[in-house]
Amino acid sequence: MVDTFSSLERSRIMRLVKSKCNRSTELKLIFIFKRLNLSGWRRKYALSGSPDFVFPKRKLAVFADGCFWHGHNCRNLTPAFRRTYWTAKIQKNKKRDRRVTSRLKREGWKVLRIWECDLKESLVLKKFQRLFTLV
Repeated sequence: MVDTFSSLERSRIMRLVKSKCNRSTELKLIFIFKRLNLSGWRRKYALSGSPDFVFPKRKLAVFADGCFWHGHNCRNLTPAFRRTYWTAKIQKNKKRDRRVTSRLKREGWKVLRIWECDLKESLVLKKFQRLFTLV
């Protein structure tokens, strides 16, 4: 499929995509936290790797990973246009995610990564129940 935008226009559009306050991940997770009455979470917490949410008392770092940007294989998300660029970009993101997770674990943190496609109240509740019973 041919891109309908020029490369300059596509670049401008992609620059507008923000890594914080994303509706499909972070804001949805905040809504779920509130519905589940989960408390003690913080945002913009100074921690290596910049987790989306941190539960400081439980030493839990939570990342809400977008399926496209972090390379989840839930569906075919690789663009046909500039495939080489996007494949390399997503591979670098995955490598960085592994490095950040490893570093946080070495520092004594538990790390929970939640895929965008798994942001359903029941699935999030199960993950947190499992994690909090292990604490």
